[in-house]
Formats: sequence, C-alpha cells, structure tokens
Amino acid sequence: MTDQQIEIGIFGGTGIYDSGLLENSKEITIETPYGKTSDTITIGQYNDRNIAFLPRHGKKHTIPPHLINYRANIWAFKELGIKRIIAPSAVGSLKEEIKPEHFVIPTQFLDFTKSRKNSFSEEGKVIHISVADPFCPELQSIVSDNMKNQNISMHENCTYVCIEGPRFSTKAESKFYRSIDADVIGMTLVPECQLAREAQICYTSISTVTDYDVWAEKPVTAKEVINTLTKNVQITKKLLTKLIDKIPKTRSCSCDKALSEACLLYTSPSPRDATLSRMPSSA
Repeated sequence: MTDQQIEIGIFGGTGIYDSGLLENSKEITIETPYGKTSDTITIGQYNDRNIAFLPRHGKKHTIPPHLINYRANIWAFKELGIKRIIAPSAVGSLKEEIKPEHFVIPTQFLDFTKSRKNSFSEEGKVIHISVADPFCPELQSIVSDNMKNQNISMHENCTYVCIEGPRFSTKAESKFYRSIDADVIGMTLVPECQLAREAQICYTSISTVTDYDVWAEKPVTAKEVINTLTKNVQITKKLLTKLIDKIPKTRSCSCDKALSEACLLYTSPSPRDATLSRMPSSA
C-alpha cells in the first residue's frame, strides 16, 4: 500500500507490459476482497503527476482475457485513489475502412462475454447502474484531440464487440457482428469499463487495430500481426506521454456521480455500512 494519492491509472494491454514512462517508480501489491490483481502495480511519477500502471494480462502475458480478475484490478485502482483510467488494448477490425495500424476510440460496446464476474453487486447490495454512455466524455475528448494533433489515423464513435475469448471468432460470428454494425472486436473491454463506472472512475479505451477479423478472409501471418502490434505499441506509448499532461486535475464530467444516479437496492441490515459492495470508502 502507498500513502501517495495516485491520479491516473493505466491498464497495459497486449504488447504493453511496462509503461516505460514512470520515474521514481516502485512496485506494490494491494490486497483486495476479490483476490489478486493481474500483477504487481507499478507506481511513480511522470511530469509531476502520480501514475499507476498494471498490465491486465500480467507482465509475461500469462492471463487469458476470460480469466483476468477485473474486479480486483479496478478495486485496487480505486483503493489507490485513482480518478481516471486510460486503457489501451489490441483489437481486430470489422470494417474495411478501419485498417491495421489505425486507432479507434469506442463510444459503445456489445457484450458477448459469458462467464465473467462483471459487477460489484452482491447479495443484499444490488447496483443497477447506467452504461448508456459507458465512457468518460472528458477523457475521450482529450484522447481524440491528441490523436489528431499527432496525425494518428483514428476513428471515433465506434462500437466495440467484446467476446469471451480466448478463441477468435468463426466466420459466421464475425459476419454477424458486421451485420449489427459493430466496428471492432476484442476480448478485454467488458467488464473492465462497467466496473470502472460502478467505481465512479473515469474510463476511456484506446483500441489499436492489429488486423482484420476473419470476415475479411485476408490471411495474415503471425509475423505481420506482431509487426503491426509493435508499431501500435510505440505510437500508444508516445500518445500516453502527451495525454497525461493534458488531463486536468479536476474532473468536469459526471463519472463521479454514477452511483448517485444509479438504482441501488439494499436488503442487508446495514445499507450504509462502510462500503458499497466492499468498494473502498473513496467510492
């Protein structure tokens, strides 16, 4: 645990296992009611901002997407006092115009996961939270502006299909996702973003396209995917250095009011005891 007030959390996605940004860094372990986080959390400073970094698949990519302990990861970030999360991830494209090496800012998601612990709701404390607009508009605007300033090929107002994994889609599934006008496909956005909403933490995804999904019938080699991923990772890291400086210390969005606007049903004897579904008291 740390006495530092951490402002910003970064979840490392595929290919990003070390932020490479932080000065005066150290690794910490946080115990959570939901078990272990994906790995130790690296905390440090970048341009006098306190940052935490956690690779969601673990530093050696040992955790498949369906086994990531999303609740522990979000709970730990909340315990650190984090108010904003930036979440890079690798995705496949479902649209011809969204090409490998392009970046995507999702504004909606379609949840096709099946077995994940996707809420802090527990028996006696039920959270019906709105995810009509699942991402923080303030963070998304900052990401968009910085991508444009860096001339990154990017797409906004996109829908992300989250599948269970770790397998990829069949051709029939891929064509179905296209038929419902989804834009990209990945395996980690859900429940990460909705847990962040329950924790009242601002959240934005930076989705980087590695290849076309199987609908396109454009076979690619592992080498080609790795090359694209490597390029995307370097661009993402550069983007993060610019984003951190642009994020204001005071939030102007309504993400911190998500629970006050939710439907909360308490049937336990002490509805106001300490925490909501064991969320740290800063919630």
